[in-house]
Amino acid sequence: MYTVYVIKSESTGKIYIGQTAVKVTRLKRHNKELPYNPKGFTAKNVGPWRIVYEETFETRTEALKKEKYLKSHVGRDYIRKTLAR
Repeated sequence: MYTVYVIKSESTGKIYIGQTAVKVTRLKRHNKELPYNPKGFTAKNVGPWRIVYEETFETRTEALKKEKYLKSHVGRDYIRKTLAR
């Protein structure tokens, strides 16, 4: 199972869209609780990060398609509308 997720910085309000097979570990990396890439988007921006949207898929291909959609202009509008509820 693969998860597409949107996380939001509680301090800055910035959002990040990604996909992973291991959601818990990935969120800990974003929050710097586990080793992480110091040049990455979430490392450069202040957290803490929390999951505000997630969707699970059977295959990585499906997850990548959804991630690509969410990163598009239309997908970002969808996220803003979903988070506004």
